[in-house]
Amino acid sequence: MKIDFQYSTDFYGMNSAELSHTCMHLICLAGEGSFVFNEHCYHIVKNDLVVIPMPNRVRNLAAHADLQVEWFAADYKFLQNLLPSNNYSIGGSISLNQDPVIRLTDEQFRHLLDDFHRLRDRMDANHLQFYRELMGSLCQTMMYDIFEAHAQRESTGSHTDRTAYIVKQLMTLLGTGISRTERDVSYYAERLNVSPKYLSTTIKRVTGHSVTSYIDRHTIPILKDYLNDERLSLTQIAELMNFTSLSYFSRYCAKHLGLSPSDYRHSLQPKFD
Repeated sequence: MKIDFQYSTDFYGMNSAELSHTCMHLICLAGEGSFVFNEHCYHIVKNDLVVIPMPNRVRNLAAHADLQVEWFAADYKFLQNLLPSNNYSIGGSISLNQDPVIRLTDEQFRHLLDDFHRLRDRMDANHLQFYRELMGSLCQTMMYDIFEAHAQRESTGSHTDRTAYIVKQLMTLLGTGISRTERDVSYYAERLNVSPKYLSTTIKRVTGHSVTSYIDRHTIPILKDYLNDERLSLTQIAELMNFTSLSYFSRYCAKHLGLSPSDYRHSLQPKFD
């Protein structure tokens, strides 16, 4: 059974197969433990936060007798849909894929633990009419508290190796909005002076996701903004976004929005009984 939200204090349950579609957020309250992720071993102690998408990739869990943790897992796609795709979450997810452990200050520790407890206390209230909106709001608070702690970690670190540079430059390019007209991997490889194969392999190894997935994550908000503008015809939007044909534009919308462009626009119209 697919689980949208789960809270636990069981360290050894964090890599359960039923959580494979979630993002895991774990706080160490006391003691020591360790795990292997992406072929690297990580050691955690009190005040450490661990953030891992698809935690079934975690291996070799080991805990001292005094280890105490609390964790909250939520559906990964649910969390991704809560925030714009061109915000800090993209760079943050890349960095966390390389090192999922964040050292919290005492204040950050208290805030995150409070966030966990609010989610724990409301996660079973699925009888509420606005349950998912409620949980989404609480998850957003948790994520922004994590962003704050993670941003402080990143400001004190240095990333000078070639692969980190390539990832950063790709995200900088995408952040300019260039994917409105450029969605081929070869374009970005040329801009970064590397081969498409090298770019694809590097991004996949460092982030766990494909170059195309990041291009699409930056393109979809642009597409939605255009479709929300009723002054633009579908043909104009297709031209603005450099689609070679209206049919290709329609297929792209269907793939990424689940609806044709016209049906998506229709879904935005107010419903009257």
